[in-house]
Amino acid sequence: MKVIDHIKQAKSTLFSIEILPPLKGRSIQSIFDGIDPLMEFKPSFVDVTYHREEYLYKKREGGYLEKVSIRKRPGTVGICAAIINKYHVDAVPHIICGGFSKEETENALIDLQFLDIDNVLALRGDSIKSEPEFIPEPNGHGYAIDLVKQVSQMNKGRYIEEDLAHVAPTNFCIGVAGYPEKHCEAPNMISDIKYLKAKIDAGAEYIVTQMFFDNSKYFEFVNKCREMSINVPIIPGLKIITTKKQATILPKIFKIDIPQPLLEQIDKCKTDAEVKEVGIEWCINQSKELIKSKTPCLHFYTMGAAETTRRVASAVF
Repeated sequence: MKVIDHIKQAKSTLFSIEILPPLKGRSIQSIFDGIDPLMEFKPSFVDVTYHREEYLYKKREGGYLEKVSIRKRPGTVGICAAIINKYHVDAVPHIICGGFSKEETENALIDLQFLDIDNVLALRGDSIKSEPEFIPEPNGHGYAIDLVKQVSQMNKGRYIEEDLAHVAPTNFCIGVAGYPEKHCEAPNMISDIKYLKAKIDAGAEYIVTQMFFDNSKYFEFVNKCREMSINVPIIPGLKIITTKKQATILPKIFKIDIPQPLLEQIDKCKTDAEVKEVGIEWCINQSKELIKSKTPCLHFYTMGAAETTRRVASAVF
């Protein structure tokens, strides 16, 4: 079932999760271990992130360096198929611009269609560590809106090769990302929401937000979106802080704020075990307020930490 249909048919706030593919060489059992404890809460869908290639320079015979492309976390499509087969839950693969040409994107979407996967989350993706800014693949997309447009065209039966005969349209529900605290590359919040509106107009049907720890930022973001005629569901993304290090790393990586009251509680903790308890309680309070406001779904960035998410879900669902 499509994410948008789950939301339309729901009588209360839904529960969903997002997971990382395991590192290359590891078993898919780690994925199942991260999902099994959460199945009692009946997740409506499970997002699976996609991680683009990175480059290493390996020293070869003769002393020269060879540029080698690697993927540290492959398997997104296969994991989605495994989740659907094992749990009978809808899986949402992330599709990204980085590392893909338009033709490769089209072929990946065809593979998803053959697997009867009808949801995708369209993202630009991050730049690789060796590049100061995002550089699209040759004949690839530079922005998420271009990816949304390609999927929307395929939903209308329009492929790159215009002279294909007996073309079957795809049937993807497209989600996109939203940023309650503004995308780090956007000059201001209004322009960021204008970019978001363009993605909705191009065919996206729902929004999942970047993590945030202050619900007022989410509510303000939703209000601004509605003022600019963005009327699709806006799903809040939630993350549970479990270590002191995350209080400094998360703002740096994701360009988000940690509310002062939360930071003060974390600073008082002597161990990460104490920080985890603070993080769980904070997320429970966030979740309760969001549910009270009739938010369509709570989307948890679990990153394999099933137990902490289970404790929050047990308190609110």
